[in-house]
Amino acid sequence: MHPDPFHWLDDAARDRERAGLVRTLSPRPADGDLLDLAGNDYLGLTRHPTVTEAAGEAARRWGAGSTGSRLVTGSTALHAELERELAAFCGFESALVLASGYAANLAAVTALSGRDGLIVSDAGNHASIVDGCRLSRAETAISAHADPEAVGKALDAHPGRRAMAVTDSVFSVDGDAAPLAELAAVCARRGAALLVDDAHGFGVLGDGGRGAPHAARIAGASGVVATVTLSKSLGSQGGAVLGPARVIDHLVNTARTVIFDTGLAPAAAGAALAALRLLRAEPGRAGRVRTAARDLYERLSAAGLTAVRPDAAVVSVRAPAPEAALRWAADCRAAGLRVGCFRPPSVPDGISRLRLTARADLTGEQIVAAVDTVVRTAPPGARGVSRNGLAS
Repeated sequence: MHPDPFHWLDDAARDRERAGLVRTLSPRPADGDLLDLAGNDYLGLTRHPTVTEAAGEAARRWGAGSTGSRLVTGSTALHAELERELAAFCGFESALVLASGYAANLAAVTALSGRDGLIVSDAGNHASIVDGCRLSRAETAISAHADPEAVGKALDAHPGRRAMAVTDSVFSVDGDAAPLAELAAVCARRGAALLVDDAHGFGVLGDGGRGAPHAARIAGASGVVATVTLSKSLGSQGGAVLGPARVIDHLVNTARTVIFDTGLAPAAAGAALAALRLLRAEPGRAGRVRTAARDLYERLSAAGLTAVRPDAAVVSVRAPAPEAALRWAADCRAAGLRVGCFRPPSVPDGISRLRLTARADLTGEQIVAAVDTVVRTAPPGARGVSRNGLAS
């Protein structure tokens, strides 16, 4: 018996270092000179004066915290107003706001499945969905990425079972979109539900940013539920589940992240509501995000880097190895550009990459400068990375 119960942590740390997978927290300044293409402020609303003033006003009126769970003291008039306007904007009957997008996915996946249920989950789904599947105690079948036929086969293998397919609308690693209309049809023919995590589609896709389910014409369908985050396009914090009223009522009564978690802070609810109203008043912001993302992709590809064509705001650039990706991101930062760096285990395919996120407020000059920095700092082998992550 070892006298130190955490001696194994030293071995784990050495293993991470050898694999080039060490992660550290890097606090950012309130104001800085870096061009930020790492954050998820897709619509450029995090610092919008209308949004920040709404956050301050909500805190002054309702307090710094919500003081309890949604079922006790954590629901305010702001929460109810935000839920009504979110549901109406996105085309769903009802909505429920939670403390984070992660909590929203845990609530929806666990409360709508269970030990006797079947979940068919896309191989590229976000970690919050993966965790929801594990906590649900349902049988989980992993389907091939963005493959409706594979989902259908998984459902057919369990006829008569209460079942639900779960997918990101836009996958966070490569920024590719799921075939939602086809997936909804596959599920409807078999009596299965479809849960869509629209974290990266809401505010970017659909008419005026109403989201990927709206764009696929499945929003409001009786068997479709969606989750969204308030921390990306709306520049605030929190998450929500959207769907039929009876689904939302079921979550209120059974979802543990609703019943036992403190409700979203009033300042975040107020900010998200103000941002939603700005999006509704300025629908062109969604199109500007998509245009900026395509511009980034086309310029990076023209320079010989292996970039993935974006379906929304995320632009992925393949790196030759985890250590190279980390060094590449650091060199970009030293040159004045902040980019995301995704390495295993954050990437399900094991391929490391830089991730750039477009924003509605990016100028043409900033896009050119960002691409120039990424290209200038590219490590040896970056131009030889194939789609499967191997050197060509």
